[in-house]
Amino acid sequence: MGLFTPSAPLAERVRPRSLEEVVGQEHLTGPGKPFRRMLEIGRLHSMILWGPPGVGKTTLARVLAQGVRAEFIPLSAVAAGVKEVREAVARAEAAARVGRRTVLFLDEVHRFNKAQQDALLPHVESGLLTLIGATTENPSFEVNPALRSRARVYVLKPLEKADLLRVLQRALEHPEGLPGVAAEAAALDLIAAGAMGDARRALAALELAAELGEGRVTVAAAREALGAGGSRMDKGGEAFYDLTSALHKAIRGSHVDAALYYLARLVEGGADPMYVARRLVRIAAEDVGLADPNALRLAIAAKEAYAFLGSPEGELALAEVAVYLALAPKSNSVYVAWKRARDAVQAHPHAEVPLHLRNAPTGLLKALGYGEGYAYYHDDPEGSFAQAYLPEALEGASFFEPRGEGWEARLRERFAALKKRFAEAKRGREG
Repeated sequence: MGLFTPSAPLAERVRPRSLEEVVGQEHLTGPGKPFRRMLEIGRLHSMILWGPPGVGKTTLARVLAQGVRAEFIPLSAVAAGVKEVREAVARAEAAARVGRRTVLFLDEVHRFNKAQQDALLPHVESGLLTLIGATTENPSFEVNPALRSRARVYVLKPLEKADLLRVLQRALEHPEGLPGVAAEAAALDLIAAGAMGDARRALAALELAAELGEGRVTVAAAREALGAGGSRMDKGGEAFYDLTSALHKAIRGSHVDAALYYLARLVEGGADPMYVARRLVRIAAEDVGLADPNALRLAIAAKEAYAFLGSPEGELALAEVAVYLALAPKSNSVYVAWKRARDAVQAHPHAEVPLHLRNAPTGLLKALGYGEGYAYYHDDPEGSFAQAYLPEALEGASFFEPRGEGWEARLRERFAALKKRFAEAKRGREG
């Protein structure tokens, strides 16, 4: 037992006990958000929490159960089976007889086979058990449809560096954490970056660094605590997010060698290759865009190839697509257009759809003019160009501006010709 290590790990000792103490996941825990509303009305439904390790799945399950004063039964699908499920059902029946609800928390729910998952179904269906499953795998593939249909899926996000810094600071101040331990700001910054969105990893590194530094968390102790992967990730002071940013910007700037270097730094430093793969998909959509529509298909294919092959073989697929993206022509026209369109929605959230574009499934709606005068392009191309498509408040708005690189140069010609036809048709309509 180390100098600063009581019987329970630091992550367990400082685990949040209320929603107010939870860091991150504001899209679920903030005012008016799903988990906050559940606690306000005192009712839970069965759910699956999907997200990477160390982002609060177990903590949120405990907080939600405690918030509605339910019996909490934690099981791990790695060790539990049908026998343990039956025992949990018996406990839930006993709790129900005295008016208490039961939350069954099943960690790594994707590890349950179909028969084990089916054993849960009648009890989830009846409401005897409120199931909260936790998984790092996509529930669409790893949880059988019957169980998935009875549980809402909530996606948890990796914690941001700022979130992890708050977690670390809280651990230093918590009476059951590391009170009295001093920590250098640079060391905390290093741990937050090296933990790669995982609070449990950050807290384990903090606790070990406190032991290695004999009561003081230094940069050297933090590097050693993060381990070989963390040390390589942070060699020279660059943090995980700095390397990710450098990879993105090297590809955007069409620098193939830099792209390969930063990709290798991330993979060798212990970054989750699937995180890197998702970043490459984003680059294909955001920075290459319609200049080369094939880039997005290849990025998705590389992600799937890595998921299929794993390391080290699958890393070659990521390197291949990084080179392809760096060499590809670049256009962010869709990225810019999408932002403009969303800004327009913010400015005109209730702009009325023109009557002729509306659906008219009933006689009443037809009588109100819905769909009246709509020109079907294949029957009346000129009439189709002459009619208005945007709400009146946005008439004349322009969001998409194609650039001249790669395949998008052809789109620019087509788009210009279409705009000309719309303008001519509008003049004819007004004349």
